[in-house]
Amino acid sequence: MSKALVVVESPAKAKTIEKFLGKNYMVKASMGHLRDLPKSQFGVDIENNFSPKYINIRGKGDLIKSLKDAAKNADTVYLATDPDREGEAIAWHLAHILNLSEHTTCRIEFNEITKPAIQQAIKKPRPINLPRVYAQQTRRILDRIVGYKLSPLLWRKVRKGLSAGRVQSVTVRLICDREKEIQAFVPEEYWTITAKLKEKSTAKAFAAELFMVGSEKLNVNNQSQAETIVSELTHAEYVVSDVKKRERKRNPYPPFTTSSLQQEAARKLGFTSRKTMMVAQQLYEGLDIGRAGQVGLITYMRTDSTRIAETAQQEARAYIENKFGVSYLPAKAPVYANKKSQDAHEAVRPTTLELLPEAIGKSLTKDQLKLYTLIWERFIASQMTPAVYDTLTIEITAGNYRLKATGSQLKFPGFLAAFSGAIGKGKELEQNSDSDLDTETTLPELKTGQVLQLAKLEPKQHFTEPPPRYTEASLVKVLEEKGIGRPSTYAPTIETIVVRGYVERVEKKFHPTDLGIVVLDLLKQYFERIIDVEFTAGMEDKLDAIAEGDASWLGVLEEFYDPFAKDLSFAEEAIGQVELPVEVSDIPCENCGKMMIIKQGRYGNFLACPGFPTCRNTKPILKDIGVKCPKCGGAVVERKTKRRRIFYGCEKYPECDFTTWDLPLNDNCPVCGTYMVRHKYKNGGFAALCSNESCPSRQTSENKETTKKAEGKAAKPTSKKASANRRKKSG
Repeated sequence: MSKALVVVESPAKAKTIEKFLGKNYMVKASMGHLRDLPKSQFGVDIENNFSPKYINIRGKGDLIKSLKDAAKNADTVYLATDPDREGEAIAWHLAHILNLSEHTTCRIEFNEITKPAIQQAIKKPRPINLPRVYAQQTRRILDRIVGYKLSPLLWRKVRKGLSAGRVQSVTVRLICDREKEIQAFVPEEYWTITAKLKEKSTAKAFAAELFMVGSEKLNVNNQSQAETIVSELTHAEYVVSDVKKRERKRNPYPPFTTSSLQQEAARKLGFTSRKTMMVAQQLYEGLDIGRAGQVGLITYMRTDSTRIAETAQQEARAYIENKFGVSYLPAKAPVYANKKSQDAHEAVRPTTLELLPEAIGKSLTKDQLKLYTLIWERFIASQMTPAVYDTLTIEITAGNYRLKATGSQLKFPGFLAAFSGAIGKGKELEQNSDSDLDTETTLPELKTGQVLQLAKLEPKQHFTEPPPRYTEASLVKVLEEKGIGRPSTYAPTIETIVVRGYVERVEKKFHPTDLGIVVLDLLKQYFERIIDVEFTAGMEDKLDAIAEGDASWLGVLEEFYDPFAKDLSFAEEAIGQVELPVEVSDIPCENCGKMMIIKQGRYGNFLACPGFPTCRNTKPILKDIGVKCPKCGGAVVERKTKRRRIFYGCEKYPECDFTTWDLPLNDNCPVCGTYMVRHKYKNGGFAALCSNESCPSRQTSENKETTKKAEGKAAKPTSKKASANRRKKSG
């Protein structure tokens, strides 16, 4: 009987697909790219129409031989790489390696790894989509030109190890420009005045905020103005001038795209974009969930479309009607408009609703379950009816002043019922949700003309605030809005600028480093076009046009390269040696006495002697947490592993070997006298517990998991040994 070879990218995907296709199919993994531009050289022949020099990736020889042998023994070869431009390019390279014509029907594509989807794809093979390949190749060559031409310039003029990138440099610019806005911001004073009013002396007071004086909007800029208004309001009569009751609807959010998934995972789960995409890839490729075996749990996670397949909508509607009732089911399945999408794939959704998060939770890691639940709930919610609120707006006249009180109550949860514990609460709201519906507020039933009693006046001073620094979620959002890169590039771009030391995460917000500011200023001066936001966004449009067959990839490269080469030649001559700012610490070098300086390395900042190379002394920057070492009395400092995980240890290491994963506290246990620690539970809660795991007080605290007080307070181990012991107990 004839055999067919199916080549996918990852072993996990191969294992899942092999189960669906049966014994007449061999499924092999290419382990990603097998051919690429060489790392050790430029690899693009500019003079010969930008011809790329592709080579087999070093270390993949045995894998290539194995795939060639499998292809020789197969009657048919199917290339089932990911359904995006990069996947199309990998398929094109595979065709070259396996001696397949790119014009034969060897390419299959699927949006989800389920049995029906795989079997349907096998029935509809197609030729390799060359415009997609050319678009990906153009992106690769553009990035190679910028990276391999511009980065060496930075090495010579600034310092070794730096890099510049077409998208990463623009991302750094956004963060640096925001920092300049913050530094230049001048806060302005303003005041708000709130009146606490009652129907009668025994009634509960409610708040009404002053918003108008006469026919003009109120604007109070200083304390003197506020005091004058308060004085006038103190003796005023408060009369209800208008009461408006209405019903407001909050529509469900669309199902996830790559960008919105990264944003919500950052906001709700604290995931970086890189972590989100890594976990989503695992869910897509397939996981062993017990009796069902290896199953792909979500559709393809690189997409900018909100489209949902009709079969998935029908399944969702049946589930909603059965789970929540017909009142939660819209008359027609919702359709969401795509902002800017090629609509090649569906939105990110569960492959089947039969696999409920709570049913398969034991088969997933903690992070996999969190992300799967996020995707599951968002998809179900997107197919439900709007939430309905009763809103009440009361306007009150006090002499020449007008005040307003607003209240809202959730009348019908609608799509909010899909979120964990959301029924009757309405708390599952996005950052851009309506502020007046975010918190339920109850107001008394009042009538027009009713006179109210003043309980209290509350003038408050405020100052305008600068624009906030970018978080992972807000940075992804602005990259999408401005058309910089594509959703699949956000995670590697952000990770690159952090690793290169151009920006750093401080309390989950991005701050530019001195190095990032210096490099950006240099690029702005000599390569303004390269780091221009609109230019970068326009290049993405050109790549889209190539993928659609509407533009020539060679023409796009020629248009880009000529002015870039001129800028590069001018910069080489014009730029002198750039001196990076040096930050001097207050810590003297033990060897030579000079004050050590702060330098930036692969794993963050560190202290180095300025006498290098004569004195090569370096030491880590230690953060004193204000706690004495329980072993020797020295200071306990915060340290980091090479993987950036925080732990705590004595400053006198290696003389003192005290270390703990948990934050030590200054208090001692009242039962056994051992030092206390701040434990973080698996669900994010914290508790102060004894560090001695055999202490009765600790055991008592850990047994309170069912109470509200102890909810989310299971502690981390304080050592690797304790961690191993805990896993044995729970296993």
